Amino acid sequence: MRNKSINSNKQFMIGNGLLAFGVFFVVCLFLYLGFRSRSKGEQRAFEGVYTVEIASGFAGDSLSVFVNDSLLMNRTMGSADVTLQIERFAEESVLMVVDNRTENITPFNLTPKGSKVSVSKRNGKVFIEEEGN
Repeated sequence: MRNKSINSNKQFMIGNGLLAFGVFFVVCLFLYLGFRSRSKGEQRAFEGVYTVEIASGFAGDSLSVFVNDSLLMNRTMGSADVTLQIERFAEESVLMVVDNRTENITPFNLTPKGSKVSVSKRNGKVFIEEEGN
């Protein structure tokens, strides 16, 4: 009888050891699969350049211009046109023009190939027009 209880305890401990080894193997496998695609210093390069022209109709207005979550310009506009040139850095990009006084946001989806974008103000509203390259 005594030999039987030792044998069942031994089987239980071996089963727990194999289960722990299996869990450890699965965790290592997921970590390997998660980190294998990332290399040190690897950056994706996207083709295309966006040229954003802000018309002189915004003279005296305080504007902020964003592409995605990157602030490009935040200033009070003068009487001259302003041209910004941005290399494409994401698969999908959105141009946002924010009137800092009223906090009105005008979003615009940019084409994936790059383009020339004109931002103007008519009758108090912001208009964004895009010309393909």
